[in-house]
Amino acid sequence: MIPVTSLRGRAVALFGLGGSGLATARALVAGGATVTAWDDNAESVAKAAAEGIGTGDLRTMDWSSFAAFILSPGVPLTHPKPHWTVDLARSAGVEVIGDVELFSRERRARAPEAPLIAITGTNGKSTTTALIAHILSASGRDTQLGGNIGTAVLTLDPPTTNRFYVVECSSYQIDLSPSLEPTAGILLNLTPDHIDRHGTMENYAAVKERLVAASQTAIIGVDDAWCEAIADRVALAGRPVIRIARHRSLGDGYYAQDGSVMRAEAGLSEVFADLSKIATLRGSHNGQNAAAAIAACLAVGVSKAEIVSGLASFPGLKHRMQPVAMLRDVTFVNDSKATNAEAAAPALSSFERIYWIAGGVPKEGGIASLSSFFPKIAKAYLIGRAADEFATTLGDRVPFERSQTLEKAVADAAADAARDGLPAAVLLSPACASFDQYKNFEMRGDAFVAHVAALPGVTMLI
Repeated sequence: MIPVTSLRGRAVALFGLGGSGLATARALVAGGATVTAWDDNAESVAKAAAEGIGTGDLRTMDWSSFAAFILSPGVPLTHPKPHWTVDLARSAGVEVIGDVELFSRERRARAPEAPLIAITGTNGKSTTTALIAHILSASGRDTQLGGNIGTAVLTLDPPTTNRFYVVECSSYQIDLSPSLEPTAGILLNLTPDHIDRHGTMENYAAVKERLVAASQTAIIGVDDAWCEAIADRVALAGRPVIRIARHRSLGDGYYAQDGSVMRAEAGLSEVFADLSKIATLRGSHNGQNAAAAIAACLAVGVSKAEIVSGLASFPGLKHRMQPVAMLRDVTFVNDSKATNAEAAAPALSSFERIYWIAGGVPKEGGIASLSSFFPKIAKAYLIGRAADEFATTLGDRVPFERSQTLEKAVADAAADAARDGLPAAVLLSPACASFDQYKNFEMRGDAFVAHVAALPGVTMLI
């Protein structure tokens, strides 16, 4: 835990007592703040109170007594309208911040030289964050991994000079972190997302821009027009900018090309790292993730040899294009995190012969946008609520069966792939939410792994 000493002896309001909110409340109490916490969920309030955390209905409090208001990133700050607690805080002139901001203040007070790599973007954040942390850890450095990837940032070990922090940041967290100043800040890409929480694409992009604009070194993907404009603005402001790309070559920066990451300087390019034999870094999207990781690790003093070694040993991000088993020339891949068509596209683009398990609760548009990948699909195995809709889309272009359950889909796909005898992938990339059959995508991915492990003759990779 990182005790929040910057608010010692002061009264603090907090709303949102989920995982990160409760962790924040604990860190504030440990640092000596007087906390009044609240949540719309009575059970969450009772749990906090049972731990000795001060609770109280913030509607009835004297807000002039609070030095700060800590808001959970899952609670609306601006759109579609500010949460009622935000209105109360602003009316009283109380600053509204989040847990990443508290972490930033503690780092600045305790060890401002502690390297901090912060990662944001619409897609690829979690894989890039995990890859960077793996490279740092594999090189022997004291590495702390947290943020939006699932570990509350204030549960990490306290900042010290040689402790490296790798923090995934959502737009919500950045919006609540006005003094976040990473050693290296990464903006991977921008596509329309979370517009309901930011109002417009312009607002969403502006929030993401804050992270790289305040970084000692800004690492920015330039494949989309939004990020390309941000890179130009940050450079004009005098910040060092390293550009990365997955869809085009660059005169300066790092880019993916033919299974490698290229380093370009003054128009001359060379191979920095060959990814072609690293199963967990298949696809051009992972080429960009690796390019970002390379640039960030170099920025905090990691050598090329350490980086190349770390890339080669990367185990992959659980549930995201994760190779889990082999059966002769057939690879079983858990891509359960692909909960819509756009998220499924990277996996479908990364294999040449695919036995595709898809379905669940369909998203708007279904899988029509994936039609360019249909020639690579040897057969589809449709599960859950989306089975009939997906069958209609596939039509006579892709052989399919309505397996309905994941267990049957795994068994049938494995049998068909073994019978064909060709190198292939049995790929769970559902392009759907999991809620018709599983509580979340993690449980769905774990079930896939369990069903694969039960197959005769498989060699598990995890």
